[in-house]
Amino acid sequence: MIATVSILVAGLLVVLFVALSIMVYFRQGRVIFVPSREIEIRPDQVGLVWEDVFIEVADGERVHAWYFPIEGGVVTSRTVLFCHGNAGNISHRLQTVQLLLELGSNALIFDYRGFGRSDGKPTENNMYADARAVYHWLLKEKQITPSDVFLFGRSLGGAVAIDLAVSNECAGVVVESSFTSIVDMGRRLYPYMPVPLLARYRFDSISKIGQIESKVLITHSPDDEMVPYEMGRQLYEAASDNCTFVVLTGGHNDQSYFYNTNYRNGLQEFFGTGGATAAENKNQID
Repeated sequence: MIATVSILVAGLLVVLFVALSIMVYFRQGRVIFVPSREIEIRPDQVGLVWEDVFIEVADGERVHAWYFPIEGGVVTSRTVLFCHGNAGNISHRLQTVQLLLELGSNALIFDYRGFGRSDGKPTENNMYADARAVYHWLLKEKQITPSDVFLFGRSLGGAVAIDLAVSNECAGVVVESSFTSIVDMGRRLYPYMPVPLLARYRFDSISKIGQIESKVLITHSPDDEMVPYEMGRQLYEAASDNCTFVVLTGGHNDQSYFYNTNYRNGLQEFFGTGGATAAENKNQID
């Protein structure tokens, strides 16, 4: 009798585990991609001059982007292409745009397919393709040379920026508060699950970052409650020697560090617009 009950319990646990695995497999896209369609604020509402752009990425599908030229009579070809994280849309990133303009660069931000006013649905491959299309639009339509383009990816956008930089020339790549791979994140969140078998998305930055030929700046906070600080350090260790690390403060979505002198100086130095920082550089510590 006891043996029969044990077998039934074991069988039930197996069924539950399989059911949970199936649910994780098919629902993971809803966890990774959390888009918002509503444009909550326009650039002109915060005093920014911008160009509204739609860029073709596939037959019948376009992504929405905003291009911001630096103001105040200053002319520069230096432009930052910003890849945002997994939630919201570009209207939630205007504080980032203001920071980039203040640091002396033009800015181009875009929504992946399925986000904001962009067509289609988000997938890993679509995100990579969207970034490539926006990058080439910048080169063609704005006549910006690759040596004047900086890629900047925050959180999930860090994986997109890294992928773009592997096969496209740029002046440098900023990877902010990002992870090593979706599989590594999954292992931390679901240590009891066969994550490598269930993962439909990879965003495998750890295997790609060492292939980037341009300089790299990695920023991460020890207080990040969503993406472990150790992952930022692992990306730093896996990158080429031409890589710099800046320590942030605050949680994953706490952007008070935008006003931190060390952070702003680190970006200025990286973009070549002046500044000095206590950033850790491989060329200094090897």
